[in-house]
Amino acid sequence: MATTFALDESKLNATTAGTMKALVFNGPGDIRLEQREIPRAGYGEAVIRVTLTTICGTDIHILKGEYPVRPGLIVGHEAVGVIHELGPGVTGYAVGDRVLVGAITPCGQCNFCLGGNLSQCGGALGGWKLGNTIDGVQAEYALIPNAQANMARIPDALADEQVILLAEIASTGFSASESAQVKMGDSVAVFAAGPIGLCAVAGAKLSGAGRIFAVDSNLDRLGQAIHMGADDTIDFTRVDPVKEILNLTDGRGVDVAVEALGKAETFENALRVLRPGGVLSSLGVYSGKLAIPLEPFAAGLGDHKIVTTLCPGGKERMRRLMELVFHHRVDLTPLLTHEFPLDRITEAYELFGQQRDGVLKVAIRVDGKPTDHVPTEPEY
Repeated sequence: MATTFALDESKLNATTAGTMKALVFNGPGDIRLEQREIPRAGYGEAVIRVTLTTICGTDIHILKGEYPVRPGLIVGHEAVGVIHELGPGVTGYAVGDRVLVGAITPCGQCNFCLGGNLSQCGGALGGWKLGNTIDGVQAEYALIPNAQANMARIPDALADEQVILLAEIASTGFSASESAQVKMGDSVAVFAAGPIGLCAVAGAKLSGAGRIFAVDSNLDRLGQAIHMGADDTIDFTRVDPVKEILNLTDGRGVDVAVEALGKAETFENALRVLRPGGVLSSLGVYSGKLAIPLEPFAAGLGDHKIVTTLCPGGKERMRRLMELVFHHRVDLTPLLTHEFPLDRITEAYELFGQQRDGVLKVAIRVDGKPTDHVPTEPEY
Protein backbone atom coordinates (compact mmCIF):
# COMPACT_ATOMS: atom_id res chain seq x y z
CA MET A 1 0.00 0.00 0.00
CA ALA A 2 1.46 3.33 -1.04
CA THR A 3 1.70 5.94 1.66
CA THR A 4 0.98 9.60 1.02
CA PHE A 5 2.87 12.12 3.12
CA ALA A 6 1.90 15.54 1.87
CA LEU A 7 1.21 19.17 2.45
CA ASP A 8 -2.18 19.94 0.91
CA GLU A 9 -1.40 23.32 -0.66
CA SER A 10 -5.06 23.86 -1.54
CA LYS A 11 -6.01 23.63 2.13
CA LEU A 12 -2.86 24.88 3.82
CA ASN A 13 -1.81 28.51 3.73
CA ALA A 14 -0.22 30.80 6.29
CA THR A 15 -2.10 30.51 9.55
CA THR A 16 -4.76 33.20 9.79
CA ALA A 17 -7.03 34.25 12.61
CA GLY A 18 -9.52 31.49 13.28
CA THR A 19 -7.63 28.77 11.41
CA MET A 20 -4.81 26.41 12.23
CA LYS A 21 -2.55 23.77 10.73
CA ALA A 22 -3.44 20.17 11.58
CA LEU A 23 -2.37 16.70 10.47
CA VAL A 24 -5.40 14.93 9.01
CA PHE A 25 -5.95 11.24 8.33
CA ASN A 26 -7.67 10.90 4.94
CA GLY A 27 -7.55 7.13 4.66
CA PRO A 28 -5.04 4.29 4.94
CA GLY A 29 -1.62 5.48 3.77
CA ASP A 30 -2.77 9.09 3.43
CA ILE A 31 -2.03 11.81 6.00
CA ARG A 32 -1.87 15.50 5.09
CA LEU A 33 -1.13 18.76 6.85
CA GLU A 34 -4.22 20.86 6.21
CA GLN A 35 -5.90 24.04 7.34
CA ARG A 36 -8.72 23.65 9.87
CA GLU A 37 -10.85 25.93 12.00
CA ILE A 38 -9.52 26.53 15.50
CA PRO A 39 -11.93 24.65 17.81
CA ARG A 40 -14.08 26.48 20.32
CA ALA A 41 -14.57 25.28 23.88
CA GLY A 42 -18.03 24.12 24.87
CA TYR A 43 -19.30 23.35 28.36
CA GLY A 44 -16.67 21.49 30.37
CA GLU A 45 -14.11 21.77 27.58
CA ALA A 46 -10.91 23.70 26.98
CA VAL A 47 -8.83 24.61 23.95
CA ILE A 48 -5.06 24.50 24.27
CA ARG A 49 -2.42 25.97 22.01
CA VAL A 50 -0.21 22.94 21.47
CA THR A 51 3.49 23.60 21.98
CA LEU A 52 4.89 20.07 21.81
CA THR A 53 3.50 16.74 20.64
CA THR A 54 4.89 13.40 19.48
CA ILE A 55 4.27 10.55 17.07
CA CYS A 56 3.21 7.27 18.65
CA GLY A 57 3.32 3.70 17.34
CA THR A 58 -0.46 3.70 17.46
CA ASP A 59 -0.47 6.60 14.99
CA ILE A 60 1.47 4.38 12.59
CA HIS A 61 -1.14 1.62 13.04
CA ILE A 62 -3.80 4.21 12.16
CA LEU A 63 -1.89 5.39 9.10
CA LYS A 64 -1.52 1.82 7.84
CA GLY A 65 -5.23 1.14 8.32
CA GLU A 66 -4.51 -1.45 11.02
CA TYR A 67 -6.56 0.50 13.55
CA PRO A 68 -9.69 2.07 12.03
CA VAL A 69 -10.57 5.72 12.55
CA ARG A 70 -12.79 7.95 10.45
CA PRO A 71 -11.30 9.81 7.48
CA GLY A 72 -10.93 13.53 8.17
CA LEU A 73 -9.79 12.98 11.78
CA ILE A 74 -6.92 15.01 13.20
CA VAL A 75 -4.53 12.45 14.66
CA GLY A 76 -2.28 12.44 17.73
CA HIS A 77 -2.84 11.92 21.45
CA GLU A 78 0.23 13.22 23.34
CA ALA A 79 0.35 16.95 24.05
CA VAL A 80 1.80 19.74 26.10
CA GLY A 81 0.29 23.16 25.60
CA VAL A 82 -0.96 26.48 26.91
CA ILE A 83 -4.62 27.07 27.71
CA HIS A 84 -6.10 29.20 24.95
CA GLU A 85 -9.81 29.11 25.91
CA LEU A 86 -11.86 27.76 28.80
CA GLY A 87 -15.44 26.66 28.37
CA PRO A 88 -18.21 27.23 30.91
CA GLY A 89 -18.01 24.99 33.96
CA VAL A 90 -14.22 24.66 33.99
CA THR A 91 -12.80 26.16 37.17
CA GLY A 92 -9.38 26.40 38.80
CA TYR A 93 -7.53 27.17 35.57
CA ALA A 94 -6.59 30.34 33.73
CA VAL A 95 -5.87 31.17 30.12
CA GLY A 96 -2.10 30.98 29.72
CA ASP A 97 -1.56 28.05 32.12
CA ARG A 98 0.89 25.44 30.84
CA VAL A 99 -0.72 22.02 30.96
CA LEU A 100 0.00 18.37 30.25
CA VAL A 101 -2.89 16.38 28.79
CA GLY A 102 -2.86 12.60 29.02
CA ALA A 103 -3.59 10.43 26.00
CA ILE A 104 -6.52 8.99 27.97
CA THR A 105 -9.15 11.62 28.85
CA PRO A 106 -11.76 10.10 31.21
CA CYS A 107 -14.93 11.96 32.14
CA GLY A 108 -14.47 11.13 35.83
CA GLN A 109 -18.21 10.62 36.33
CA CYS A 110 -19.38 7.44 34.59
CA ASN A 111 -19.65 4.06 36.30
CA PHE A 112 -16.32 2.94 34.87
CA CYS A 113 -14.49 6.07 36.06
CA LEU A 114 -16.09 6.03 39.49
CA GLY A 115 -15.22 2.35 39.77
CA GLY A 116 -11.56 3.14 39.17
CA ASN A 117 -11.37 2.06 35.53
CA LEU A 118 -10.63 5.49 34.08
CA SER A 119 -9.11 4.16 30.87
CA GLN A 120 -12.35 2.32 30.06
CA CYS A 121 -14.45 5.49 30.49
CA GLY A 122 -17.91 4.85 29.07
CA GLY A 123 -17.06 1.33 27.88
CA ALA A 124 -14.28 -0.70 26.27
CA LEU A 125 -11.30 1.54 25.33
CA GLY A 126 -13.58 4.55 25.83
CA GLY A 127 -11.01 6.66 27.65
CA TRP A 128 -8.94 7.00 24.49
CA LYS A 129 -10.69 9.77 22.61
CA LEU A 130 -7.98 12.12 21.26
CA GLY A 131 -6.97 11.04 17.77
CA ASN A 132 -9.34 8.08 18.00
CA THR A 133 -12.97 9.15 18.32
CA ILE A 134 -12.42 12.94 18.38
CA ASP A 135 -9.85 15.22 16.77
CA GLY A 136 -6.38 14.79 18.21
CA VAL A 137 -3.43 17.00 19.08
CA GLN A 138 -1.05 16.98 16.11
CA ALA A 139 -2.21 20.49 15.37
CA GLU A 140 -1.64 24.06 16.48
CA TYR A 141 -4.71 23.95 18.73
CA ALA A 142 -6.64 21.07 20.31
CA LEU A 143 -9.99 20.69 22.02
CA ILE A 144 -9.71 18.90 25.36
CA PRO A 145 -12.84 17.05 26.55
CA ASN A 146 -13.77 16.92 30.23
CA ALA A 147 -11.02 19.47 30.82
CA GLN A 148 -11.53 19.64 34.58
CA ALA A 149 -10.52 15.98 34.84
CA ASN A 150 -7.74 15.99 32.27
CA MET A 151 -5.52 19.08 32.34
CA ALA A 152 -2.59 18.93 34.76
CA ARG A 153 -0.62 22.13 35.36
CA ILE A 154 3.09 21.80 34.64
CA PRO A 155 5.45 23.06 37.37
CA ASP A 156 7.58 26.01 36.27
CA ALA A 157 10.67 23.92 37.03
CA LEU A 158 9.87 21.46 34.22
CA ALA A 159 10.30 22.00 30.48
CA ASP A 160 7.93 20.61 27.88
CA GLU A 161 10.45 17.94 26.86
CA GLN A 162 10.67 16.62 30.39
CA VAL A 163 6.95 15.84 30.63
CA ILE A 164 5.64 15.16 27.13
CA LEU A 165 6.32 11.41 27.30
CA LEU A 166 4.31 11.13 30.50
CA ALA A 167 1.15 11.63 28.45
CA GLU A 168 1.23 8.10 27.08
CA ILE A 169 4.31 5.90 26.83
CA ALA A 170 5.55 6.46 30.38
CA SER A 171 2.09 6.08 31.88
CA THR A 172 1.64 2.88 29.88
CA GLY A 173 5.11 1.49 30.56
CA PHE A 174 4.97 2.19 34.29
CA SER A 175 1.53 0.57 34.48
CA ALA A 176 3.01 -2.83 33.62
CA SER A 177 4.60 -3.10 37.05
CA GLU A 178 1.66 -1.44 38.79
CA SER A 179 -0.87 -3.87 37.32
CA ALA A 180 1.41 -6.82 38.11
CA GLN A 181 1.95 -5.51 41.64
CA VAL A 182 5.73 -5.80 41.39
CA LYS A 183 7.26 -6.11 44.86
CA MET A 184 10.70 -5.15 46.12
CA GLY A 185 13.21 -7.73 44.97
CA ASP A 186 11.05 -9.21 42.22
CA SER A 187 12.65 -10.33 38.98
CA VAL A 188 11.12 -8.79 35.86
CA ALA A 189 11.63 -9.60 32.17
CA VAL A 190 10.57 -7.03 29.57
CA PHE A 191 10.06 -8.33 26.05
CA ALA A 192 10.76 -5.58 23.46
CA ALA A 193 12.78 -2.47 24.24
CA GLY A 194 10.85 0.05 22.18
CA PRO A 195 9.64 3.25 23.84
CA ILE A 196 6.91 1.43 25.81
CA GLY A 197 9.25 -1.37 26.82
CA LEU A 198 11.95 1.06 27.92
CA CYS A 199 9.41 2.82 30.11
CA ALA A 200 8.38 -0.58 31.45
CA VAL A 201 12.01 -1.13 32.44
CA ALA A 202 12.05 2.24 34.20
CA GLY A 203 8.74 1.41 35.88
CA ALA A 204 10.08 -1.91 37.17
CA LYS A 205 13.06 -0.11 38.66
CA LEU A 206 10.79 2.49 40.28
CA SER A 207 8.69 -0.33 41.75
CA GLY A 208 11.73 -1.89 43.43
CA ALA A 209 12.44 -4.84 41.14
CA GLY A 210 15.60 -6.64 42.15
CA ARG A 211 16.68 -7.86 38.70
CA ILE A 212 15.43 -6.63 35.35
CA PHE A 213 15.94 -8.39 32.01
CA ALA A 214 15.40 -6.57 28.68
CA VAL A 215 14.91 -8.57 25.47
CA ASP A 216 15.32 -7.09 21.99
CA SER A 217 17.50 -7.36 18.88
CA ASN A 218 18.40 -3.67 18.53
CA LEU A 219 21.70 -3.06 20.30
CA ASP A 220 21.05 0.69 20.65
CA ARG A 221 17.75 -0.01 22.37
CA LEU A 222 19.33 -2.61 24.61
CA GLY A 223 21.94 -0.03 25.56
CA GLN A 224 19.17 2.41 26.39
CA ALA A 225 17.51 -0.30 28.49
CA ILE A 226 20.62 -0.42 30.68
CA HIS A 227 20.38 3.35 31.05
CA MET A 228 16.73 3.03 32.10
CA GLY A 229 17.50 0.41 34.75
CA ALA A 230 17.91 -3.05 33.18
CA ASP A 231 20.51 -5.35 34.73
CA ASP A 232 20.73 -7.91 31.90
CA THR A 233 20.11 -7.47 28.18
CA ILE A 234 19.35 -10.32 25.81
CA ASP A 235 19.66 -10.16 22.02
CA PHE A 236 17.12 -12.72 20.82
CA THR A 237 18.91 -13.06 17.45
CA ARG A 238 21.96 -14.47 19.25
CA VAL A 239 20.44 -16.61 22.00
CA ASP A 240 17.07 -18.13 22.85
CA PRO A 241 15.67 -15.58 25.32
CA VAL A 242 13.57 -18.17 27.16
CA LYS A 243 16.50 -20.50 27.73
CA GLU A 244 18.76 -17.59 28.66
CA ILE A 245 16.38 -16.14 31.26
CA LEU A 246 15.67 -19.56 32.77
CA ASN A 247 19.41 -20.22 32.91
CA LEU A 248 20.12 -16.85 34.56
CA THR A 249 17.41 -17.49 37.15
CA ASP A 250 18.64 -21.03 37.89
CA GLY A 251 15.54 -22.49 36.30
CA ARG A 252 13.14 -20.62 38.59
CA GLY A 253 11.79 -18.12 36.07
CA VAL A 254 10.83 -14.52 36.72
CA ASP A 255 8.16 -13.12 38.98
CA VAL A 256 6.79 -10.80 36.29
CA ALA A 257 7.11 -10.86 32.50
CA VAL A 258 6.08 -7.81 30.48
CA GLU A 259 4.94 -8.12 26.86
CA ALA A 260 5.49 -4.71 25.24
CA LEU A 261 5.26 -5.44 21.52
CA GLY A 262 1.89 -6.98 20.71
CA LYS A 263 3.14 -10.13 18.98
CA ALA A 264 2.05 -13.72 19.61
CA GLU A 265 5.67 -14.89 19.81
CA THR A 266 6.67 -12.43 22.52
CA PHE A 267 3.46 -13.17 24.43
CA GLU A 268 4.26 -16.87 24.44
CA ASN A 269 7.90 -16.26 25.40
CA ALA A 270 6.78 -14.04 28.27
CA LEU A 271 4.59 -16.87 29.53
CA ARG A 272 7.39 -19.43 29.18
CA VAL A 273 9.76 -17.51 31.48
CA LEU A 274 7.25 -17.10 34.33
CA ARG A 275 7.70 -18.95 37.58
CA PRO A 276 4.66 -20.78 38.99
CA GLY A 277 2.39 -18.10 40.41
CA GLY A 278 4.03 -15.40 38.29
CA VAL A 279 2.29 -12.58 36.44
CA LEU A 280 2.29 -11.84 32.71
CA SER A 281 1.68 -8.12 32.32
CA SER A 282 0.56 -7.40 28.77
CA LEU A 283 0.91 -3.92 27.24
CA GLY A 284 1.01 -4.81 23.55
CA VAL A 285 -1.71 -4.02 21.02
CA TYR A 286 -2.45 -7.31 19.27
CA SER A 287 -3.82 -7.58 15.75
CA GLY A 288 -3.59 -11.34 15.26
CA LYS A 289 -4.52 -14.56 17.01
CA LEU A 290 -3.07 -15.30 20.44
CA ALA A 291 -2.59 -18.84 21.72
CA ILE A 292 -1.61 -20.03 25.18
CA PRO A 293 0.91 -22.89 24.97
CA LEU A 294 -0.12 -25.74 27.22
CA GLU A 295 3.21 -26.62 28.85
CA PRO A 296 4.24 -23.24 30.34
CA PHE A 297 0.64 -22.63 31.34
CA ALA A 298 0.83 -25.82 33.41
CA ALA A 299 -2.47 -26.99 31.93
CA GLY A 300 -4.11 -24.01 33.60
CA LEU A 301 -2.96 -25.08 37.07
CA GLY A 302 0.19 -22.98 37.50
CA ASP A 303 -1.43 -20.15 39.47
CA HIS A 304 -0.34 -17.74 36.75
CA LYS A 305 -2.03 -14.40 36.22
CA ILE A 306 -2.39 -12.51 32.95
CA VAL A 307 -3.20 -8.82 33.30
CA THR A 308 -3.73 -6.20 30.60
CA THR A 309 -3.59 -2.42 30.91
CA LEU A 310 -4.66 0.51 28.78
CA CYS A 311 -2.62 3.64 29.50
CA PRO A 312 -3.85 5.24 32.77
CA GLY A 313 -4.97 8.84 32.29
CA GLY A 314 -6.55 11.79 34.03
CA LYS A 315 -4.99 14.85 35.65
CA GLU A 316 -4.13 13.14 38.94
CA ARG A 317 -2.19 10.46 37.07
CA MET A 318 -0.32 13.17 35.16
CA ARG A 319 0.39 15.08 38.37
CA ARG A 320 1.85 12.02 40.05
CA LEU A 321 4.06 11.22 37.07
CA MET A 322 5.33 14.80 36.99
CA GLU A 323 6.29 14.40 40.64
CA LEU A 324 8.64 11.59 39.60
CA VAL A 325 10.30 13.84 37.04
CA PHE A 326 10.40 16.88 39.34
CA HIS A 327 12.18 14.89 42.06
CA HIS A 328 14.61 13.27 39.62
CA ARG A 329 13.29 9.73 40.00
CA VAL A 330 13.16 9.30 36.23
CA ASP A 331 14.48 11.13 33.16
CA LEU A 332 12.72 10.34 29.89
CA THR A 333 14.39 12.95 27.70
CA PRO A 334 16.94 10.46 26.24
CA LEU A 335 14.01 8.74 24.53
CA LEU A 336 13.34 11.88 22.46
CA THR A 337 15.85 11.08 19.74
CA HIS A 338 14.55 13.36 16.98
CA GLU A 339 12.70 16.66 16.66
CA PHE A 340 10.79 18.23 13.76
CA PRO A 341 8.65 21.36 13.37
CA LEU A 342 4.97 20.84 12.62
CA ASP A 343 5.49 21.89 9.00
CA ARG A 344 7.73 18.82 8.54
CA ILE A 345 5.60 16.33 10.45
CA THR A 346 5.06 14.11 7.40
CA GLU A 347 8.84 13.72 7.14
CA ALA A 348 8.85 12.77 10.81
CA TYR A 349 6.19 10.11 10.16
CA GLU A 350 8.27 8.63 7.37
CA LEU A 351 11.36 8.45 9.58
CA PHE A 352 9.45 7.01 12.54
CA GLY A 353 7.42 4.57 10.47
CA GLN A 354 10.54 3.16 8.83
CA GLN A 355 12.46 3.14 12.13
CA ARG A 356 15.47 4.87 10.58
CA ASP A 357 18.44 6.57 12.20
CA GLY A 358 18.04 4.93 15.62
CA VAL A 359 14.72 6.66 16.24
CA LEU A 360 12.86 6.03 19.50
CA LYS A 361 10.46 8.96 19.81
CA VAL A 362 10.01 11.99 17.58
CA ALA A 363 9.09 15.31 19.19
CA ILE A 364 7.03 17.70 17.05
CA ARG A 365 7.70 21.34 17.94
CA VAL A 366 4.40 22.86 16.95
CA ASP A 367 5.59 26.47 16.88
CA GLY A 368 8.66 25.38 14.92
CA LYS A 369 11.16 26.75 17.41
CA PRO A 370 12.69 25.75 20.75
CA THR A 371 10.44 26.14 23.75
CA ASP A 372 10.08 29.68 25.06
CA HIS A 373 9.73 28.28 28.56
CA VAL A 374 12.97 28.36 30.54
CA PRO A 375 12.76 25.89 33.44
CA THR A 376 13.83 27.07 36.83
CA GLU A 377 15.73 25.03 39.37
CA PRO A 378 13.39 23.07 41.68
CA GLU A 379 13.08 24.37 45.21
CA TYR A 380 13.24 21.75 47.95
